[in-house]
Amino acid sequence: MRDLAAGFGYLLQGQRWVAAHRRRFGYALVPGLIALVLYLAAIVAVAWFVGDVVAWATPFADHWASPWQGVLRGFLDVLLLVLCLFLAVITFTALTLALGQPFYEALAGHVDRSLSPGDAPPGPGLSTWRMIKDGIALVLRAVVWGVVLFAAGFLPVVGQTVVPVVGIGVTGFFLVQELTTVAMQRRGIALRDQLTLLRSRRMLVWGFGIPLAAAFLVPFVAIVLMPGAVAGATLLTREALHEPTKPRT
Repeated sequence: MRDLAAGFGYLLQGQRWVAAHRRRFGYALVPGLIALVLYLAAIVAVAWFVGDVVAWATPFADHWASPWQGVLRGFLDVLLLVLCLFLAVITFTALTLALGQPFYEALAGHVDRSLSPGDAPPGPGLSTWRMIKDGIALVLRAVVWGVVLFAAGFLPVVGQTVVPVVGIGVTGFFLVQELTTVAMQRRGIALRDQLTLLRSRRMLVWGFGIPLAAAFLVPFVAIVLMPGAVAGATLLTREALHEPTKPRT
């Protein structure tokens, strides 16, 4: 429970930190705005065609008696939309970080320097390509999880109770992994080691990631929270690595 509360606390601290430096880091909202426009267009397209896709995928139900055809296809419509929202939340973060890599690297570096003057990690010089490559690897993992959860959604009872809870936990974990990538790469930590570190502090990760994932479902909220989420993820990284998370006195 302590780690859950600490994770949520770092999420709030990150937002407060950016609010206190909003003049300097206001430009960090721009990548999220660009990504949002792209995702809104994609989500509208998915919502428009989801019925046709489900009907095409279930030809065996064409001659089912009412109301069973509608029940099956309506359930699959909702399940497919939920899967798309799951993937949208994960990939939105990856795309925004890739678009705003120089902005977010500068933000994470400033957070580090504000806590450890003269002793902050210098950063290995992050490349947009490495950010994109790691982002793709994470998205592929998320897709695998998404397909598994989508299939599990067909199971009676489990699909309506356990699967949504697991889905929230998975989404929160992947969000934190993506957001901590900036601070982790500044320290030269490879992707595999990043995952190992975060898995060792799952409660801390969930305390940060689950409420953020819920907030990211609201489009414009995601834009506003993104810079603070990067700042908070830098604090969480420092906690996981046993580095100071408060200014030295």
